[in-house]
Amino acid sequence: MPAKRVLIICSGNSARSQIAEALVRHEAGDLYEVYSAGTSPLEVRAEAILVMRELRIDISKRRSKPLQEFAGQNFDFVITVCDRARENCPDFPGSPVKLHWPFDDPAEVTEPGDRRLIAFRELRDHIHARVMFFLEEGAYGSSDQSSAR
Repeated sequence: MPAKRVLIICSGNSARSQIAEALVRHEAGDLYEVYSAGTSPLEVRAEAILVMRELRIDISKRRSKPLQEFAGQNFDFVITVCDRARENCPDFPGSPVKLHWPFDDPAEVTEPGDRRLIAFRELRDHIHARVMFFLEEGAYGSSDQSSAR
């Protein structure tokens, strides 16, 4: 059976979608061919690299990719992880299952001290739980996963 193709999209492709891509790849292995992209790509955030390193997953060599890089490609699943990405998500050929997992952007935390890094850890853990649900229960074409965190 060929690997299912998954595209995970957020606005910057700097944290949320990068973390989700790495977690799907780590947990699913060869069962999924997973990519991430951003509607307005930025650099991968240092905090995202750090919190993934805590799980022994290295995303330090990953680059943010523009959504246009994947135009016209077929995917089994297209997952948006922020509202801006959902609003700007184009149609893809092949009628992929579209899922929306809205996560707050931890980069918007401006409180002093470790609060921002804590927000990145919390995001990672929420995404990890969501990915596990997707892989265990929801990766069979159901689109009722839209608002779970």
